[in-house]
Amino acid sequence: QVQLVESGGGLVQAGGSLRLSCAASGSIFSINAMGWYRQAPGKQRELVATVTSGGSTHYADSVKGRFTISRDNAKNTVYLQMNSLKPEDAAVYYCNAAVYSTDNYDYLEVWGQGTLVTVSS
Repeated sequence: QVQLVESGGGLVQAGGSLRLSCAASGSIFSINAMGWYRQAPGKQRELVATVTSGGSTHYADSVKGRFTISRDNAKNTVYLQMNSLKPEDAAVYYCNAAVYSTDNYDYLEVWGQGTLVTVSS
């Protein structure tokens, strides 16, 4: 089994900062890309940011310049540093990873349980 455990969500005032963490554990040989998605009520789940195993990053236009994704390969952990938060950023944030599992010797797409980010003005 492979699982992702997220932490760091909570309530923050507009303009503030928050850092999300997501640690992968289990039958892992390697992890390719990792990323963060978010879903607000009544909206589709959207890609926020991704980071490859080599450290290349991609951001949604809506968060570019405010959010930073990073990873610690030794810890199998991905982070999302969120600065200058806006009420529009409020959503459930989901961690995602493409994991090469030693259970089946194949890549699995794994999702975290989600962590709620609330932004107040």
